[in-house]
Order: sequence, then C-alpha cells, then structure tokens
Amino acid sequence: MSYKLDGSILEVCNCNVLCPCCIGEDADNGTCCAAIAHHYDKGSIDDIDVSGLTVACATFIPGNILQGNWQVALYIDERATDSQFETLSSVYRGERGGPLADFAHLYGKIVSIERAPITFDLQGGKGRLDIGADIHAELEPYWSPGGAPAVLLGNSSSTTPCSPAIISKASTYRMRNPRLNIDLNLTGHNATQGHFNFQA
Repeated sequence: MSYKLDGSILEVCNCNVLCPCCIGEDADNGTCCAAIAHHYDKGSIDDIDVSGLTVACATFIPGNILQGNWQVALYIDERATDSQFETLSSVYRGERGGPLADFAHLYGKIVSIERAPITFDLQGGKGRLDIGADIHAELEPYWSPGGAPAVLLGNSSSTTPCSPAIISKASTYRMRNPRLNIDLNLTGHNATQGHFNFQA
C-alpha cells in the first residue's frame, strides 16, 4: 500500500496569529478548534487517482497539540467515487502509514467521516474554504517588505512538513459542528496556507 499526494493546504483556527501550536506550545485559549483542508493537485493511492479532490477536517484539540486526543470530523469531497472515498478514508485513519498516519496517531476519536461539498479556492495568496454548511473561512497572508508572503520555517508541529508555512490571518472563520460541540464565528484569527508532498 502506498500513496503520493501533492497539493495545497488551507488551515484556520481560533488561536491568535501566530498559533502557538505551530511550535508545540499550548493553544491561546487552552484548546484549539481548527479546520484543515488538503486539496490534491495531483495524487494517487495505490492505483486510484485522487487528483482534483479535497479532504478536510474539523478538529477539537483539548490541550497541547503534541499530547494528542484530538477529536476529528472528516469531510471527503462529495465528488469522490465510492472507491476514492474508501481509500481516502483509510489514509486519514492512518491505515496506510506515512505523514498522514503521523497525524492520525494524534487523534483520540474520529467522530464522523462524511461526504461534503468543499470549495477550496486559493488565488494570489488569498484563500477561501467552504465545507458544506459547517465551515466557512476567508484568509490572506502577511506580506514581507519585498512583496513575498511571510513564512515560518522549521516549525516543530507543522501541517506542511518539509515546506514553509505561509503566515496568514482569517478575516472570517465560521465553524459549526455539534458532534465536536463547536460553534464559532470569529474574525482576525490565525490561518496558515502552504504546499505539501505526502508520500508513503
């Protein structure tokens, strides 16, 4: 069993900018409520092509990010075929190893895995993420004096391993998930974007 997944990530949470979880410190509010989405520009799992699909999660992190016990609701692109859905589910459950299994080891419980319409739009550094009726976020990076996005390198708990994390802010962040007991409607909180290459 193997996979190779290349694409872009959008992430928002209820921490302030910058989120302390990025370097393994405790969340600003004691807990962290994050939405993370992976869009696959190009991807395959064994012989199943998943290019063009998006997988996202709503996550409740009850304490320090590295201590695990995350509660996670997974959303798989509604356009996925049954075989794509089952294969992607197995990857995110940690059953196929690699970096996504490293994340899965931090999960205390996956409360749901469901199909959802997902809008993942990233243009010129500006991002928008919609996951069904549960999540809506709009974000934009901070810019360096030279006009390039500001980045964080070498952070210990990055969701973009081996790639710079682009430091961003969410002008809008709405998350509603009763299974996770989350109901947020925030402005001006932490966001991250970047690229990933996951292989196993």
